[in-house]
This record gives sequence, structure tokens and C-alpha cells, in this order.
Amino acid sequence: MIDQGPHHQDLAHIRGLMERSTRFLSLSGLSGMFAGVVALLGALVARERYEELILASGGIGLRGAGEGARYLESHVLTTAWDLVLLAALVLVLAVSGAAWFTWRRARRTGQGLWDPSARRLAWNLAIPLVSGGLFCLAMLWHGNVALVAPATLVFYGLALLNASKYTLDEIRWLGISEVVLGLLATAWVGAGLLFWALGFGVLHIVYGGLMWYRHESHGNDAP
Repeated sequence: MIDQGPHHQDLAHIRGLMERSTRFLSLSGLSGMFAGVVALLGALVARERYEELILASGGIGLRGAGEGARYLESHVLTTAWDLVLLAALVLVLAVSGAAWFTWRRARRTGQGLWDPSARRLAWNLAIPLVSGGLFCLAMLWHGNVALVAPATLVFYGLALLNASKYTLDEIRWLGISEVVLGLLATAWVGAGLLFWALGFGVLHIVYGGLMWYRHESHGNDAP
């Protein structure tokens, strides 16, 4: 019987090359863990302001009449935009750390950080992510602050699902988890920051750790 071993190895090598040409496989699990830690620290900093925001916004429709209502509306919106700025800072730090860890792994695996597969990943991630961000800003503008945290989780999960076909399989399950958590958060809107910390903090650390263990631990950088 003819030994098919070398042929199977060649086919596996070809499949690996084809997969690397269509999927960005150098995403580092450490980037997810770093983003999770940054998100938890951000949630800790925002806790007092968020509780103040929920208590204040719960007492008015944010479009009430009278001097007191207008003052409270202004205070709520000011607090909300302070939290938006904090969230933006968390995002910048998380993305910067993720880019650095991923660049380091891409250099080890020989895959470019901004090759065609990375661009496809970024594009498919950005469409629902930017749409969700603009939608959440519109919710804040109209005073619907309680549902912003659940909405960010749902849109982020949908963005991950949309981009998951271009990267590691764990991203798909992270996206599903974020969507489920965001939908659950709509039932406890007063605990939005807690769900936000679970989604952007704990889930990132868990899935990032899983990605690191499966693809990077013990010097294993295989897809």
C-alpha cells in the first residue's frame, strides 16, 4: 500500500496557507485579557457616577417641564457625557494594548498586522460597532440612559459575530456571550454597569485566557 503520509502533510500545509490568507489568526489572547482588566478598572472608577446617573434619571422623563426638571436633565446629561469620555479612554487604552500584544504575536507567526485578512476583520467588526456606538450616543442625547449599557453589549456581540469568520473561533463564542449578557441586562437596567463589567471585563479575561492557552501557551502559535 502506498504511504499517503507526505501527501496528507502537503494538503494540510496548503489548507493552512489558504486559511491564513482568509483569516487573521494572530489575534493574541493576551490582548483580550488586557482589555478585560482595563474595562474592570474603568467600571470601578465609574461606579459612583453611574449610580448617581441611574438614580437621577429614574426620577424624571428627562424631557420634563419646569426649572427643577431642566436642571436635573442638565445634570444627568453632564454626568452621562462624563461617563462617555471615561468609556472612550478605556477604549483607547484597551485597543492600544490589544494592538501591541497582537503585533507581537503576528511578528512571531509571520503574519502581517495589517494584511488583507486583518483588513477584512477590521471592516466587518467596524460596521456594527460604529453603528452601535452612534445609536448609543443618540440614546444618551434623548435621555434614554438606562439602556445604553445593555445596548453596547448587544452591538459589541453582534460586531464580534460578524467578524468572527475572519479570525479565531473563540471570537464567535465571545460574541454570542456578549449578546446574551446584553439581553439579560435589559431586565435589570439599574445593574447596567455590573453587566458591562461582566461583558467587557470578565468575559474578555476568560476568553482571552482560553485563546492564550489554546494557541500561544508552551510556545504554540498554531491556528
